[in-house]
Amino acid sequence: MEAVPGAGGDSPVLLLEDVHKTYNPGPLEVHVLKGVSLSVEQGDYVAIMGSSGSGKSTMLNILGCLDIPTAGRYLISGVDVSGLDDNQLAQVRNRYLGFVYQSFNLVKRTSAQANVELPLVYAGVPKGERRRRALTALGLVGLGDRVHHMPNELSGGQQQRVAIARAIVTGPSVILGDEPTGNLDPTSTEEVLQIFGRLNAAGRTVVVITHENDVAEHAKRVIVLADGRIASDVRNAPVHAEPPKLIEAASEEAVA
Repeated sequence: MEAVPGAGGDSPVLLLEDVHKTYNPGPLEVHVLKGVSLSVEQGDYVAIMGSSGSGKSTMLNILGCLDIPTAGRYLISGVDVSGLDDNQLAQVRNRYLGFVYQSFNLVKRTSAQANVELPLVYAGVPKGERRRRALTALGLVGLGDRVHHMPNELSGGQQQRVAIARAIVTGPSVILGDEPTGNLDPTSTEEVLQIFGRLNAAGRTVVVITHENDVAEHAKRVIVLADGRIASDVRNAPVHAEPPKLIEAASEEAVA
């Protein structure tokens, strides 16, 4: 078994097998996930929906190796992550998974370029290579002319595009979005969704948590959680308007 999983092979890129998650074991325990099984193939685009308390955020945290199941298994490209130590899990998160959050999570007093370079700093990438890859990623999301701007000099939509550039700069096979359009106006939402669509068309697997039907319509597959279980799992005919030319489809060479 590989110490740290990579993309590829015949296994699903993400696989949950009868996953349960319980908090506060004992008399006050709360069952958040109740036997969830899910297979996501490389190149899929999945939206996960559900009401507050349905378990969708907990599921995303498990998919992102930020939390572990109480019972059941989670495998990335065929490797059971329960067999990985903390350092290996950190490597998985940094190299194979890209995270995009509702609140952007940018470092406020740091430029767009420096924010995008952060995962590469943690990965030990040399300074010159970090700069090249950060500039490439920012160009891919249409911010090549904003590389030295601070977050407070950018609109909400631009900040989220910086966050996407940071998520893709390591060349991850999977992009995980936690309500990535929740703080955006309709125009910025559409721009972000078009970027996700282009990244998916270039081979990235995309999984987003959302409560917005308009966002879910852009996915290839919509999963609805209810009371900690999968209530429905259907394929969509994706709805993609002709996108503004924010980015070209990212090649592995460009961001890897």
